[in-house]
Amino acid sequence: MADTMQFDLVSPERSLASVPVREVRLPGTDGDLTAMPGHAPTIVTLRPGMVILVGADGSQSEFAVTGGFAEINADSVSLLAERGHPREEVSQDVFNDMMHDAHRAHRSAQERRDHVGEEFVTATVKMLGDMQAIGTHIGLDPNQSTVPD
Repeated sequence: MADTMQFDLVSPERSLASVPVREVRLPGTDGDLTAMPGHAPTIVTLRPGMVILVGADGSQSEFAVTGGFAEINADSVSLLAERGHPREEVSQDVFNDMMHDAHRAHRSAQERRDHVGEEFVTATVKMLGDMQAIGTHIGLDPNQSTVPD
């Protein structure tokens, strides 16, 4: 079995990473998971959270994602993020923008509750909590973000 696997992370705006890694820690919608070389093939939906890469030398890098999905197999992980940023790029302004989008999605779900169902509205509440956790993990203030009108 190989010591590393290929990891690729892309968002609609750009390619964020394409590197060999020893492991990838993912925020799955059904729980966090770690992919390593030799992993069984699977596709995982992602919730907002931090993706943590462990390189061949043991170094770590982190990316904030707002959701998406990952295709995992024995020798690679391909992650397609709705929105993603390297941790060092997530300033308070970037985080506020991400929170603004999350609040807007929640408000839209509340307004369409009869059409989308209560489970969907509940999922957007969880999404807001996950987004706040990203800010807390990075050391930002989730209370600085404004709720859209």
